[in-house]
Amino acid sequence: MFTFDPYSPAIDADPFPFYKTLRDEYPCFWSPQAQTWVLSRYSDIVSAGQNWQLYSSAKGNLMTELPNRAGATLGTTDPPRHDRLRGLVQHAFMKRNLEGLAEPMRDIARTAAEALRGKDQFDFIDAFSSKFTVRVLFAALGLPLGDEQTVRDKAVLMVQSDPVSRAKGEEHIAAYNWMRDYAAKVIADRRAHPQNDLISHFSMAEIDGDKLDEREVLLTTTTLIMAGIESLGGFMSMLGLNLADYADARKAVVAKPELLPDAVEESLRFNTSAQRFRRCLQKDVTLHGQTMREGDFVCLAYGSGNRDERQYPNPDVYDITRKPRGHLGFGGGVHACLGSAIARMAIRIAFEEFHKVVPNYRRAQEKLDWMPSSTFRSPLRLPLTVH
Repeated sequence: MFTFDPYSPAIDADPFPFYKTLRDEYPCFWSPQAQTWVLSRYSDIVSAGQNWQLYSSAKGNLMTELPNRAGATLGTTDPPRHDRLRGLVQHAFMKRNLEGLAEPMRDIARTAAEALRGKDQFDFIDAFSSKFTVRVLFAALGLPLGDEQTVRDKAVLMVQSDPVSRAKGEEHIAAYNWMRDYAAKVIADRRAHPQNDLISHFSMAEIDGDKLDEREVLLTTTTLIMAGIESLGGFMSMLGLNLADYADARKAVVAKPELLPDAVEESLRFNTSAQRFRRCLQKDVTLHGQTMREGDFVCLAYGSGNRDERQYPNPDVYDITRKPRGHLGFGGGVHACLGSAIARMAIRIAFEEFHKVVPNYRRAQEKLDWMPSSTFRSPLRLPLTVH
């Protein structure tokens, strides 16, 4: 009997055969393990993402939610509160002038890449992608240097879940609490000593007299640290994996770096790290012969929608010439990722510098260890061989 358990290590390793069965046979599926409905077809996911009045985010958007987070972040609010938050956060992004980060990003990427020169084998995540993403995040947010490794370790734990208990374990909650305390200290320091960084601008963001309250500043900052490290780092790892596995695509972007943006978009479609997010129904809905009840949770399986042959021909083929418009790699609807532009810029710059030093590489081992997470998907390590 078919079942879909988003906490299963088999799903972490390769969800795509399960997604195809869902799309073809059970497009509106009840997962008893996760206690949620699963929508797997592109059109259903897009429709749900646009209809926030029916598919609400106010009870949390992670498949396994962190405590006391719902209702105070961009991903866990609905309009009009969401629109207010987004406007204030966007105002802070504009004040920071993120375009000014391009050269510091390149310096960070160049330094990380140069450390790999002459190596025959290395872990892409430990040696490059995590170093780059953490340092870029610290520069953008204005986090104090010296805490990089601890902050990364806590952020990675925050997005994980226990595959046995199907919940956040003690270590995951402890990491979240540590991050909140850490963010609170930085926020207090920035209010006393403002700088040109995102945390300073969050603290002081104001539109027509409206400001973020204390809880909103704290949880928005905590979420941005988590998302900046794990979402950006996870996606860089997936792009690195795709280029390691598909030599023709790698050779093409190395020869013509201007093709990197196309490779990024195809990777966001083909292998996004943001696989599944949750909503809560505000009314009964009947879909594909199934009745979902008011108050039920619904999983929007972005990773499945991106591989839906009803939307993308030959969806299981990695094709950097595809130009996959409307992919769900950065979500959709009112909750489309606010940081998508800076993420695209960061990834492009990172791989431009990486390929100058390491143009030829492949995966060093067939079987990878995957992060246990009901929401995100990325390898814990990505050993590469230089050839």
